[in-house]
Amino acid sequence: MTTGLLLTGLWSGPVFAEPQAPRLVLQITVDQLRGDLIDRNLEHFGDKGFRYLLDNGVYYTNAHHRHANTETIVGHTTLATGTDPSVHGMVANLWFDRSTGTPFYNVQDPDYPLLATSGVDPSTEIDPTQRAATSDGRSPTSILSSTLSDEIAIANAGVSKVFGVSIKDRGAISMAGHAGTAYWFSKSEGRFVTSSYYMDAYPEWVNKWNDAGHVSAYAYTDWTLSDTHDSYRFIEFDDADWETELPGFGRTFPHPFGAQDSKYYTTLLTLSPAGDELTTSFAASLIDSEGIGSDAVTDYLSVSYSSTDYVGHIFGPSSLEAEDNLRRLDKSLSTLLAHVDETVGLENTLVVLSADHGAAEVPGYLEYLGVPAGFFNFDDIDKEPAAKALIAEFGVAQDLIASFSQPYVYLDDRLIADKGLNKADVARALARELQNMPAIAYAISSEDLASSAVAKTSVSAAVLANFHTARSGDVYVVFEPHWFVGDFDGLHVASHHGSPWTYDTHVPIIFSRPGMNAQRISSRVESVDVAPTVAAYLRIKAPSGSLGAVLKEALSAQ
Repeated sequence: MTTGLLLTGLWSGPVFAEPQAPRLVLQITVDQLRGDLIDRNLEHFGDKGFRYLLDNGVYYTNAHHRHANTETIVGHTTLATGTDPSVHGMVANLWFDRSTGTPFYNVQDPDYPLLATSGVDPSTEIDPTQRAATSDGRSPTSILSSTLSDEIAIANAGVSKVFGVSIKDRGAISMAGHAGTAYWFSKSEGRFVTSSYYMDAYPEWVNKWNDAGHVSAYAYTDWTLSDTHDSYRFIEFDDADWETELPGFGRTFPHPFGAQDSKYYTTLLTLSPAGDELTTSFAASLIDSEGIGSDAVTDYLSVSYSSTDYVGHIFGPSSLEAEDNLRRLDKSLSTLLAHVDETVGLENTLVVLSADHGAAEVPGYLEYLGVPAGFFNFDDIDKEPAAKALIAEFGVAQDLIASFSQPYVYLDDRLIADKGLNKADVARALARELQNMPAIAYAISSEDLASSAVAKTSVSAAVLANFHTARSGDVYVVFEPHWFVGDFDGLHVASHHGSPWTYDTHVPIIFSRPGMNAQRISSRVESVDVAPTVAAYLRIKAPSGSLGAVLKEALSAQ
């Protein structure tokens, strides 16, 4: 054999065409889309939404977040940065700011007030995490790592158009990053808004969309089932007593939106497919007005759909409402993809779809099936043994705790210092007593996390991935599977998320572009892999804190 033939034999193998750089990266995040829900509902989806992505892409069916606190800002920022909350810093929707002694809402920033709005009106917010915000200003300055959208802007000398759109401020801001522009829906204003971090005045197209009657069009209409009754898996559960019944909205179909001037009108829109429909309409207008994907430079657009999360909290992921909402989400997704095809061309677009977290089943539904589950309430348990133990050891009990902001317990640093106590000893003792309480699986002190004095388990690894020295609390609480706090700042919700258990960590990951070989990959991958994979696809550097692996199937499928 000649040398040439030998080399030919050594190097023979599959040759993949290098994909042309896309004109648009469209990153879609579906809030609370648990990893099993696409396949559960696939037979009732059309051909142009989820099915289109699966027919033209790589679908990772066993993808998971690897951090413990599976909440909205944590998951979104992890997808955006390719790193853990221990690095990007967004450890919770709310954390306790020790410097001010007040809760801190993740994207609040008093330096950048909302433009031409009166701010958040707590009485109209169904999302209680925003009620603790001490400012109506918003910005991405609390995100401590660069994002994929930042890196696209950096690689293209700031020429790339970078935007994020969502009903939720944190859903838009986290993905748009520091270099992009974020728009989100203000329930108090009934309009899409932004803050002075991004601009001094709204572009005319935003005012035009806001004034066009898109929001008011739902007045005196109902959310009705979109398909025949016998096509729904959960049709017999339409009046389940474990669902949350909101005044005027009810827990059975049809769900009325009521008058536009009613107190909860805009909130009810977000508790239904209307929220995703409004998001899609605004995103389409943005594409047209900002010239997204109109030249050879790669642009970035994030669309975060929030209705699945709101519907899941109120009715549960296994409810008739959740089932119909996903069918309508598929239609919204079809509408968005069709618009991108008309304006940019799907052949010029890399679509990436995932979720910020999964969801727990409603305890009532699980108990109906014979599966142990329940709501946890600190007020309903006997804390006397723990209090006695702490008093015996430190001379004080309840006053040691400054705040419980799920999943963290924050100690009162001033009291501990005044009494001359050792904070590490107090944190470890409190963790020990909490773990003795029913329905608490683990309580881990930050002192032990910082010193690596914890058993190496999957749960401790997830908690450690969530640990940030300045922002995390002094004790991390993990509830038993299927147990969670149902009282959410005075609002009782049917379902929740935020645990390290698989129903909360499991999410879909899909990379799609025409020409990709359709594949289903069942090996485990992680959400931190998304950002570095897209960066590798674009041949740019990964975000600054990136810890994920490049998913080779998404690169070689072209």
